[in-house]
Amino acid sequence: MIATAADYVWFHEGFPSLWEAYCFTLVEGLRPEDVVARLDARTEEVVTQVGDWMDNVPSRMNFDDLNSAASCGPGPYGTWGDHFFGAVAVEGWCLVVEPNGFMGVTREIIKPLSAGTRLVSHFRNVNAVKRFCCVEDGEIRLTFEPPFASDRYGSDPDGAVDAMRRAGFDLEDNDGPEKLVATDDVAARTGAVFALAENLTGVKLTAQLLVESTYLCAVAPRTG
Repeated sequence: MIATAADYVWFHEGFPSLWEAYCFTLVEGLRPEDVVARLDARTEEVVTQVGDWMDNVPSRMNFDDLNSAASCGPGPYGTWGDHFFGAVAVEGWCLVVEPNGFMGVTREIIKPLSAGTRLVSHFRNVNAVKRFCCVEDGEIRLTFEPPFASDRYGSDPDGAVDAMRRAGFDLEDNDGPEKLVATDDVAARTGAVFALAENLTGVKLTAQLLVESTYLCAVAPRTG
């Protein structure tokens, strides 16, 4: 079945805080432990910081604890300094969830993370900056800002045009920036991004999956 924006309006409606600032990454064929290893991430830092008051740290944290821990780092205002994330196996892929994160759209990280496999990620921050990436074996095949789908970059910027149309992006020629089809509704705009990720990976995300999964949590070093 082809995913459309309407299939994912639940994210904006059911997870308003996460919707404001998130990054979701799907990596094919890797286990959460593999992702942690590739990122040279540290699970012990999560244990040190939140293990005294959270159960099942760091390997079986629930969704609420993942979100809480994201703002309980050792830095100012609960920041982590490095990239805090949770990872869970989903349908032959690894889903990486970053509340208020951006690791999944950082070129220096996602290129090596995708070595020998595929990666699809999307991101939004509190300033409404957005990014979508599709990477294969270290090569960025497609990247664009969802509000401006006409400005596509990468080695194959038109390779996902059919998937984008099916998700709900309007890619017809026009005088202005290409946009999401016939709507100013923020839930539908976000939904189209999630639908595109599903159309490229075959992985359907649901509210139930997010809430009922348990996550391996770790902290990955920043680049640069």
